[in-house]
Amino acid sequence: MPMTAPTPDATPAITLARLTPDREPAVEALLDLAFGPARHGRTAYLVRGTVRAIPELGFAALEDDRLIGSIQCWPIALTGDDGIVHPLVMLGPVAVEPGRQQAGIGRQLMETTLAAAAAHRLDEAMMLIGDPEYYARFFGFSAERTARWRLPGPVERHRLLARGGRVPDVAGMLGPR
Repeated sequence: MPMTAPTPDATPAITLARLTPDREPAVEALLDLAFGPARHGRTAYLVRGTVRAIPELGFAALEDDRLIGSIQCWPIALTGDDGIVHPLVMLGPVAVEPGRQQAGIGRQLMETTLAAAAAHRLDEAMMLIGDPEYYARFFGFSAERTARWRLPGPVERHRLLARGGRVPDVAGMLGPR
């Protein structure tokens, strides 16, 4: 008997929910799957150090209570060469199960997180390391104020993006807050 593809009505619904501590092992497994276990040595991990994620800005994409996507944000700061500390929120990683990518799940996670950041008044100084065409087009991130920022590891300068009215355009070093 031939198998038929499920109808759209039979497709399980994807729900977005606040990311809770009990999902941490599933998030770690998803991040390993999406980015590989060597991800801990990436510059983004060095920037945020060992600080805890901002709970109000972490979300899970769930399908039948199974984690298929996640997003987290981190409290970081740019310490200017003049000694002034500028608080920032580092967005990411955005992770989606490899077989589910290109289905809009990451975009839904981004939209939900940005709305939560606005609701909590944490959206005035956000940054991420990512694809400039995508994050500029859909979410208003740009590299126009990040050229003088230094990081504790390598970065492709055009991928260092920020958005918000309080993003500092100063020389300084990014690190955990």
